[in-house]
Amino acid sequence: MRTIASCYSEHAIKVSDSYCSGPSSGACLSPGLIPSIQKAVTCIYKARLSDQKQFLITLNWCNNLVGQGFSINVSNDLSSSSFKSNAESQQFRNNRGTRTFELCDSRIEVFWDLSRAQYDSGPEPISGFYVIVLADSELCLHLGDMEEEPHVRKLINGIPVAKFCLVSRSEHFSGNAVYLTRVQFCDTGTAHDILIKCSAEDEGSRNPVLSVSVDNKKVIQVKRLRWNFRGNQTIFVDGLLVDMMWDVHDWFFNPSSGSAVFMFRTRSGLDNRLWLEEKNLKNKEQERVEFSLLICACKNPD
Repeated sequence: MRTIASCYSEHAIKVSDSYCSGPSSGACLSPGLIPSIQKAVTCIYKARLSDQKQFLITLNWCNNLVGQGFSINVSNDLSSSSFKSNAESQQFRNNRGTRTFELCDSRIEVFWDLSRAQYDSGPEPISGFYVIVLADSELCLHLGDMEEEPHVRKLINGIPVAKFCLVSRSEHFSGNAVYLTRVQFCDTGTAHDILIKCSAEDEGSRNPVLSVSVDNKKVIQVKRLRWNFRGNQTIFVDGLLVDMMWDVHDWFFNPSSGSAVFMFRTRSGLDNRLWLEEKNLKNKEQERVEFSLLICACKNPD
């Protein structure tokens, strides 16, 4: 008898293991394509302490007129607290600090150092930095690559580590209708290159086509985009069902805005069980946390 997985997979696109075995050395961009500029990134992390308290930690990275900046917001169901730090060019070498505050009877401590941060084309640092968040002396978030620095080891060594994971990532782009990013859909998966582009068919620019590629493999193509400006499809990545949704209505019918939205969302719980073999199911506490990637895209007028 055929399983639900085999039946369902006929209606989804699978990114094969040969493409997902590891991150590619380069994105699938032809020399003539210039990707849009990434202006801002927002990451939301969920942390659960040993006493079952839960916090959402929102980290915003942005480019502004004077350089890179970031802000942190820590919240739960009842309250929130936030602060901002701007890495202005005149103060960039001193862009480090700490902040302590109370949130719902919990002591929150934030430590950061971007004074030696290195950046690529986007607003997020890629090396030479750290951001650490403690709640009631438990490690709730640790980003960066400075684990061997003495002051970092002093902060994180020997303290309890809360369960934390990335649950949402939003990216804002502007420029051409070519969007390139890199994302990891689950903690146990690999990072994947995602390329979204809107280009004209051979007949001319009146028939734009939307294409989505994962690790150099085209997984979604939408023709007659002017009439199919909203929709969704499903792909398999790292053993997960990933729903990809798009809304490019304003590209065609509200040119003053010119913005579009693309979302990749993994399934968790019963939705993800549609294709998993029953023998591999875990109990509810061990199920994967749902993750979403949101791309907000503003393209230049045609």
